[in-house]
Amino acid sequence: MLSTLPLLMRSTPMQRREFLRTSSAAAATAFAFQILPATARGANSRIQVGCIGIDGKGNTDTLQTAAAGAAIVALCDVANPRQPGLSRRKQKKAKDGGETMLDKFPGARFFTDYREMIASHPGIDAVTVSTPDHHHFHASMLAMRKGKHVYCQKPISHSIWEARRMTETAAQYKVQTQMGNQAHAGEPIRRAVELLRAGVLGAVQEVHAWTNRPIWPQGMSAWPKAEPVPAGLDWDLWIGPAPFREYSRAIAPFNWRGWWDFGACALGDMGCHLMNLLWHSVDLRSPRTITAETGTFDVDSFPTDAQVQFDYADFGLTWYESGRRPTPPAGLEIGGNGGLIVGSRDTLYFDDAYGAEPRLLSGNPIPDISFTKSPGHMKEWFDGMQGGDRPYSDIVHAGAPLTELLLLGNLAILTGKPTHLNGQIGRADLRGYEDLVNPARTPGWEI
Repeated sequence: MLSTLPLLMRSTPMQRREFLRTSSAAAATAFAFQILPATARGANSRIQVGCIGIDGKGNTDTLQTAAAGAAIVALCDVANPRQPGLSRRKQKKAKDGGETMLDKFPGARFFTDYREMIASHPGIDAVTVSTPDHHHFHASMLAMRKGKHVYCQKPISHSIWEARRMTETAAQYKVQTQMGNQAHAGEPIRRAVELLRAGVLGAVQEVHAWTNRPIWPQGMSAWPKAEPVPAGLDWDLWIGPAPFREYSRAIAPFNWRGWWDFGACALGDMGCHLMNLLWHSVDLRSPRTITAETGTFDVDSFPTDAQVQFDYADFGLTWYESGRRPTPPAGLEIGGNGGLIVGSRDTLYFDDAYGAEPRLLSGNPIPDISFTKSPGHMKEWFDGMQGGDRPYSDIVHAGAPLTELLLLGNLAILTGKPTHLNGQIGRADLRGYEDLVNPARTPGWEI
């Protein structure tokens, strides 16, 4: 069983500030659950899915789930699809009388609370989780413990402890899972993974990944003033397991990404894309030390900008965000998102957030190397449920450990101190960081 961390009392902003001065230690605790293993669906049976979060990214996830052949039998959102709520899309549809998600899927039951949906709907085989980050763990865990398969948006979890619990639970309940870094289904990135595995670059010497995110506010020094809650939005359910904050447009929609209580910084938001190629081709499981340089920030919000260094035994990996960039090789102009993997024989470069068009800086063509083609990111998940291969970005092997690596970077950002690892991702002893690694849940949201 993977190591777990103890459940502590919920941290408050003042407790977090105190933690930055003095850290406490607590003993690790193992948890056991009744195992209700999922059963494989027949190849010709239609998978029935409940979609949690149906606006924003949830809108496209729901439509893609249906397009891949699933029956959408339940929809869940804290905002009523027939009222304006948070979304500009829904505001326009409400004004124009346009089609809502309830109109697109008239046979689906609608819920505002996913706890009720998972507990009471007997026909759900699987769920999609397309919520703000602080709900990923709770929705996914409740579903997996019911033997339901899970497609969860990136990052897989909001905390390191949650990532480890989700790994254990996915393995114990034998469910098929997939993280929503959908670009990994593309042929160029699959080919690039095999290129690195085959040693075309030689020994990896240094790695750089960068993003133009955040494209939302960060570095705030205080919580925003309260505003009226939009009609049709259940704000208490939106807050869910997080500490209660009054509603503000500076939090939702979209801007929750800039707050520690709800998001995972640009590193958590985009690292699951930009570092995904690396995760599958270079061993990133054993960083020795993680350090961070940051711009202005308060403990309640993420910094205006950051640079995070992951040091490994044989190479270094540097993450840049919000205008920070590596010094590119001579003659190379780099854009707002991209990556460089420098080897002893050649360098691989990609100039977008998803590794869609990698190229070798030597000018040599990408070798014609064999790789396993994906039927589509969502279809991979369905195939796994029907007895096929496990999805490429499943929780156990990719989603949770990659998320933990990124959250360890956030730990270095918050503390301002080097994070020293004494073991692999998923097993490293993080005692002394408990208040940050495992913030407790609001009563009623314990798992």
